Amino acid sequence: MDLFEDPAPPPAPGNQPEYTVSELSGAVKRVIEGEFGLVRVRGEVGRVSRPASGHLYFDLKDDRAVIAAISWKGQVAKMQVRPEEGMEVIATGRMTTFPGQSKYQLIVEDVAPAGAGALMAMLEKRKAALGAEGLFDPARKKPIPFLPGVIGVVTSPSGAVIRDILHRLRDRFPRHVLIWPVAVQGEKCAAEVAAAIRGFNAMPADGPVPRPDALIVARGGGSLEDLWGFNEEIVVRAAAASRIPLISAVGHETDTTLIDFAADLRAPTPTAAAELAVPVRLEMVAAVDGLTARLSRALAGGMERRRLRLSDLSRGLPRLDALTGGAAQRLDMASGRLSGALGLMVARKRGAFDARAGRMRPDLLLGLVARRRDGLDKRAEALASRLARRLELAHLGLDKWASRLAPALHRMLADAGRKGADGRARLDGLAQRLDAAPARRLADLARRLEAVDRTRLTLGYAETLKRGFAVVRAGGHVLTRRAEAEGRPALEIEFADGRLPVAPAGATPPPPQAAPPQPAKRTKDRGDGGSGSGQGSLF
Repeated sequence: MDLFEDPAPPPAPGNQPEYTVSELSGAVKRVIEGEFGLVRVRGEVGRVSRPASGHLYFDLKDDRAVIAAISWKGQVAKMQVRPEEGMEVIATGRMTTFPGQSKYQLIVEDVAPAGAGALMAMLEKRKAALGAEGLFDPARKKPIPFLPGVIGVVTSPSGAVIRDILHRLRDRFPRHVLIWPVAVQGEKCAAEVAAAIRGFNAMPADGPVPRPDALIVARGGGSLEDLWGFNEEIVVRAAAASRIPLISAVGHETDTTLIDFAADLRAPTPTAAAELAVPVRLEMVAAVDGLTARLSRALAGGMERRRLRLSDLSRGLPRLDALTGGAAQRLDMASGRLSGALGLMVARKRGAFDARAGRMRPDLLLGLVARRRDGLDKRAEALASRLARRLELAHLGLDKWASRLAPALHRMLADAGRKGADGRARLDGLAQRLDAAPARRLADLARRLEAVDRTRLTLGYAETLKRGFAVVRAGGHVLTRRAEAEGRPALEIEFADGRLPVAPAGATPPPPQAAPPQPAKRTKDRGDGGSGSGQGSLF
């Protein structure tokens, strides 16, 4: 090949159309969404992820393929059954694509277990997990009060269950009943039942509405799907955390839910729950009457037995004169000796008194008085000297504090003067700043107004025309495409300095028009805006 030959021309393009990446992704998206508008997919749940946004991301898989699935936050809140890893489900949704990752995915609107076997497997898995936490431990269960004053009932207000409970309570022992209405089936069931249990526990004991002494969570019988709300983890945890003793009465005797294991007592039916909550009033009255009769008979029998026992013991006691005879004799002997002893004692006392009275003379009494007077004078002198010493010490302390008071007063006056001077200086500075603030604010507003005005001039199309652009019009309308201009009888092109009519060959162009008036620029002087009206112009 000769180096100086002309290169071969490029190959001519074929008839195959060219797509951009976005166009091709959009076409694929439309095809998939059009073919699979609403589908139901059965598979095993793989990886499950729920970020902070609240959306749910998971995989649906079988032995040969995997489909990415997404459920948005609002759809997740409506799901009665949440997908868990390893669970076989039937997902209902619509197919779409995600161009950002070049993949297709299923937007899931509802998830249902694939048969009762999957529900039971998930139920057993959840039961084992909650049991491992100790929520079903019998040691934490509380006893039900024998006769509660107030009973709280969590159930549907319109079903037959509440009527059965009230009827049974009325027959057995009427009690005050508080009803918390909830949905006992569907997507709202678990959240409302858990909120009702927590609400009853949050009521103050001495509030305007009495706090229940016992709770009954009741619902009639139904299928496993109908009772699924009472298997939710939120309900089980609320029942386990309840400080009020709780009776579970969900379904019939053969129905078992997880709340039965977390409750303090399980009743086979709602009617049985009412029977377990209160005793039979008539039976209690009969029992009290029987106990009262037994008590009366026991008291009478006990008194009779004690009377007989006292009578038997009294016959074994000795006679009264035999018990008191010896003591009476000793008393008579002592009383006979007492008169002589008293006389002897008086004589002895009189002799001792005479011996002491002989030694008592007036000069001895005067000497005692003189000695006491001398002692009193000495104590008075000592007290006077001690008082004078105390007064002297007090005067010295007072002089000391007085000498320290004058310098402290001078220091306080000096500090007050300095603080007053500093305050006046700060006040003068603030006054100067306050005087200068309006001028600075006005200058700032003027600069901002000028910047806005320059922006307005820059964004106007007149400035664009000055940079070499033009505006094409036809019939008073601005044309932006070539297809709009084709076939027009006359066109008008506007330049920065005026408009130029353009007509096809053989047609007469319309007369030229002058350029539109340009908006006046804002002057530096904001006093009159360039006019004699006295009112400034914003432009």
